[in-house]
Amino acid sequence: MKAGTANILRGLEINSESRTPKYKQVINFIINQIEKGKLVEGDRIPSINETSEEFYLSRDTVEKAYSFLKDRNIIVSVKGKGYFVSNADLVSKVNVCLIFNKLSAYKKIIFNAIIRTLDTNASVDLYVHHCDNELFKSILRKKIGQYNYYAIMPHFQKMDDEMLKMIRSIPDDQLIIMDRKAPGLEGDYGSVYQNFKSDIYNALEAGLDSLKKYKKLVLVFPIDDMYPYPREIEQGFRTFCVAHKFEFDIIDEFSPDREIEQKGEAFIVIEDTDLVNLVKRVRSNRWTIGKDVGIVSYNDTPLKEVLAEGITVISTDFEKMGEQAARMIMDQDFRQVENPFSLIKRKSL
Repeated sequence: MKAGTANILRGLEINSESRTPKYKQVINFIINQIEKGKLVEGDRIPSINETSEEFYLSRDTVEKAYSFLKDRNIIVSVKGKGYFVSNADLVSKVNVCLIFNKLSAYKKIIFNAIIRTLDTNASVDLYVHHCDNELFKSILRKKIGQYNYYAIMPHFQKMDDEMLKMIRSIPDDQLIIMDRKAPGLEGDYGSVYQNFKSDIYNALEAGLDSLKKYKKLVLVFPIDDMYPYPREIEQGFRTFCVAHKFEFDIIDEFSPDREIEQKGEAFIVIEDTDLVNLVKRVRSNRWTIGKDVGIVSYNDTPLKEVLAEGITVISTDFEKMGEQAARMIMDQDFRQVENPFSLIKRKSL
């Protein structure tokens, strides 16, 4: 290696056992040197051949790393002279790829919490797979290798081997699984997840004294082929009812023309459309919510709080979920964390 560039990559160690690809290790090292001020705008970096020979890397590996840096205008090639740092300011931000299952008010809370916590330290792009396996794989094929970190919500009816293999190709220190666990995905990646089965069980148990005044519990669990809800919610509800000897039922919707069988039923409702229909039905019967009929809704919103009935909710802390994911990136502390879930009791119970 030429004397003028001999010190530039001093400290680079290629770990053949790491899940981080070798080309990515080169990228990370150069970016790290720029962030530390050891490389500044205008500095020459070793040529592809020089780096390949010095660190026993294939030429293709080094070329892939340099192409990545060139595409982001971090380095530039000057014909006949070599490669130079072109914009040291660009690497002060990390690039984060968010892949959510859908757009909703709750996902917006998570997104905003991530943006707010990362502040100006990151550039964040959002993609939506709509619980479509093929769309998800298409997004990953295009985006793997282009970002520093990936935060993925794996909400699918079933994940196939190809999907798991693609996610596994992302190094643990760049991957965060959000909202729910991914069955079959092993590793020491970061995760902020809901434990749907125990969450609903524990939340209903926190409201047990109020629920005891009702004769029957009814879970309104939508059957949605496009955006499937975790079946663990239904399992946790069943377990709670059996453990506490409640008569119970599970229905897939509360339609506008549906009647309530009798006074003394309490409904646990996931979808807001079912909640609206249920409230309208109780009012049309001239019954009192919280006395004749109990209502517990999934996921809190300001409207549920300010309604005259004051809707009781069971909800994960979406803001906390976004904050914890962002903190893992900022602190480089990748852990698997169960997100807080609680009952917020109001007049409807």
